[in-house]
Amino acid sequence: MARIITCNTNGIRAAARKGFFDWLQKEQADVVCIQETKAQEGQLTDPVFSPNGYHCYYNDAVKKGYSGTALYSKVKPQRVITSLGWDPADSEGRYLQADFKGLSVISLYIPSGSASEEVLQKKLRFMDIFMEHLRALRRKRREFIICADWNICHQQIDLKNWRSNQKNSGFLPEERAWLDVLYDEVGYVDSFRLVNTEAEQYTWWSNRGQAWAKNVGWRLDYQVISPKLVDKVRSADIYKEERFSDHAPQIMEYDLDITT
Repeated sequence: MARIITCNTNGIRAAARKGFFDWLQKEQADVVCIQETKAQEGQLTDPVFSPNGYHCYYNDAVKKGYSGTALYSKVKPQRVITSLGWDPADSEGRYLQADFKGLSVISLYIPSGSASEEVLQKKLRFMDIFMEHLRALRRKRREFIICADWNICHQQIDLKNWRSNQKNSGFLPEERAWLDVLYDEVGYVDSFRLVNTEAEQYTWWSNRGQAWAKNVGWRLDYQVISPKLVDKVRSADIYKEERFSDHAPQIMEYDLDITT
């Protein structure tokens, strides 16, 4: 059984201060994918950022205190990929792929488009280019688990206030249509919804108002899998007992052995 966690920490150093790594040691996941580290690896000298029992990899943004991804694995990967050959994926450290025997696990951070029209267009360009990469992965003779802050909700069930957010980034028609293509045409699957079809299953809450207390959230963080892994999904969970970030960790268990 393989246990895989994905979490946007919104600053890995801040999450550490809130107990994220204490919790992580108790979870004993096989692979941990982190987005929005907001740190350079050289700033993470405290041993807490190299958890015992894990091979740890970081992909930093050029800009300090911004973006960045990480991946921890109990099994040493055959190969780690941190470059897609285009920006902003590379310059902002938004992609980290670990290859194991027949399986790759990816930590991905898709840009947010909520700050302005300019950043929305940046997000949409990223999505267009990245879709071609996702298509290319499907042609490879291996399976994929893509752990990400996708920054998109797909269906009305995936966010509390869907009516008032139809013109906001994260629930725009063109963003939702992109996920339609990802699932219906390219063939990937939202693993969480295979085992949990309930409403109010959110992973992100605004810091404004009482969003967390009232569970006015969005499901932005999930693990997308290649279709041959569908029958391997065993459980899905969102951890909300403690709060390490404005995002909650999303946990999946698969009937898989991760090996090299």
